[in-house]
Amino acid sequence: MTQRVNQFGLPVGVDLPGWTPRARPDATPMQGRYCTLEKLNAARHADALFDAYMQAPDGRDWTYLFVERPADRAAYRAYAEANEASADPYHYAILDAASGQPIATSSLMRMDPAMGTIEVGNVTYSPLIQRQPAGTEAQFLLMRRAFDELGYRRYEWKCDSLNAPSRAAALRYGFTFEGIFRQAVVYKGRNRDTAWFAVTDQDWPLVRAGFEAWLDPANFDAAGRQQQSLAALRASLG
Repeated sequence: MTQRVNQFGLPVGVDLPGWTPRARPDATPMQGRYCTLEKLNAARHADALFDAYMQAPDGRDWTYLFVERPADRAAYRAYAEANEASADPYHYAILDAASGQPIATSSLMRMDPAMGTIEVGNVTYSPLIQRQPAGTEAQFLLMRRAFDELGYRRYEWKCDSLNAPSRAAALRYGFTFEGIFRQAVVYKGRNRDTAWFAVTDQDWPLVRAGFEAWLDPANFDAAGRQQQSLAALRASLG
């Protein structure tokens, strides 16, 4: 493709005719095969979420979050109430489709509707959803909302550069690694170098097709084991 130039002979990016700011996420539920996402409501969700998080023997899964795992039900209720009141991040409870019980939370955040960028964050999975199809589907539903329903151009994933599981998850979901922002954040009294990942609207059709193929019941055997990995399916479709 020939590089576009302006009247001064300088290279410029492609035009975006008709571009308008995007809408912000709202409380409309996201329904999947394995899970449902709905706006976090402390009165409805907090007790079950606390019970789900306490299934873990310790708080190691909260190491790279900005808070430690709340020590008791009242502390978690206060935390959930604060998250419910937040407009950005906008927090969702993730409910297991079979039981209807909340088992995790995630959020859409750092929204820039004028630029069409949005980030997924605060991914807080209990043992009830870890390594289950619902965990992958929840991320697909959030991404689908951002791209297909709201029309964002860029969807970001950021984490502590030392958080190996989060970095691996981003790559598995189809994000592209874009680099390390050194000394980007101070949290819990320590430094964080931040690893940046993103999916753009140009990447999304292939990423979406990979999710859809992986989540198809035909991709799982009678014991619930995947037949093909998400990365392998995405590669085969590309």
